[in-house]
Amino acid sequence: MTASTRSGNSTSINGATAAFADAGSSVNIELDGVTKKYQGQERPAVEDFTMSVSPGELVMFVGPSGCGKTTTMKMINRIIEPTSGSIRIADQDVLSLEPNELRRHIGYVIQQIGLFPHLTIFDNIATVPKLLGWSRSRIAERVDELLRLVDLDPGVFARRYPKELSGGQQQRVGVARALAADPPVMLMDEPFGATDPITRDGLQAEFLRIQEGIGKTIVFVTHDFDEAIKLGDRIAVLSDRSQIEQFDTPANILAAPANDYVQSFIGKGTALKRLALIGLSHVELAGVSASTSALEVDERDSLRDALDMLVRSGASSVRVTRGGRVVGAIDFDTISTLLDADARKIPSREQGAP
Repeated sequence: MTASTRSGNSTSINGATAAFADAGSSVNIELDGVTKKYQGQERPAVEDFTMSVSPGELVMFVGPSGCGKTTTMKMINRIIEPTSGSIRIADQDVLSLEPNELRRHIGYVIQQIGLFPHLTIFDNIATVPKLLGWSRSRIAERVDELLRLVDLDPGVFARRYPKELSGGQQQRVGVARALAADPPVMLMDEPFGATDPITRDGLQAEFLRIQEGIGKTIVFVTHDFDEAIKLGDRIAVLSDRSQIEQFDTPANILAAPANDYVQSFIGKGTALKRLALIGLSHVELAGVSASTSALEVDERDSLRDALDMLVRSGASSVRVTRGGRVVGAIDFDTISTLLDADARKIPSREQGAP
């Protein structure tokens, strides 16, 4: 994924200087020696956590339950206050900023979605812009834009209530609401974890498409290593108390896990997992024949997406499209050949694959 990087000027919010608040900018995040220790507990929940996230980068936190990955993420927007250490966004110390104002400029998406059931979809998405004092016309334009961005027709969905939407549709609205004020930073806590596998695949693909265009700086918590591979620019594999065992690109972690602990997260089928890093545009496609299924995948999708479709459908090959036009087909033989190839020769996302 190639994320755009934009810069903004410092602005004053309620007397606090916050460079990251300039709408449309993507910014860096720096955590230095961050520790969280709860009273009465002998061991810290998070201990001496240090990390740098570049502007426009999507960083995945992967680790076992209770390792502190969600706690670490929540300290960035001060839902949880750190015991010690420093957190900076766009070189601004977040502890020097008023918490509510800070949070209005950081998008936040959670697994439970958290839509207000008594508000329409329009009003749910408009919540933060209204708090920021946007005009009615600007809010209406932004809500319309965001619903289209997440592939929901404003004319159909804007006046509906959350209970009238499917789980996948509600999750799309949750992403739209987090983007409403065009925050430079987004925090995502297992946002697709409660959906079924097919819906989750669709949401992940949609999210990658959106991020490719908007280039936000994102910290994304997941327990699913396959999801981390598919979405992340870099992955932080966390152990007990959020200790970083390895922080690298998906391709590098798959090719050279730092230790047995990281290898245990990768599990079996490393070559199969690498398919998620190979864009169909980097593969020599087969020709379309009479036996080719009418099912289609976009060339921006990965070989793993194509394989999943082949397995689910039982087809021997599926069509590959570019801008809606069929440009070839992908079949089991091609995928099997790549699975057997030297991993170092397989083009990955870091080498320009979509």
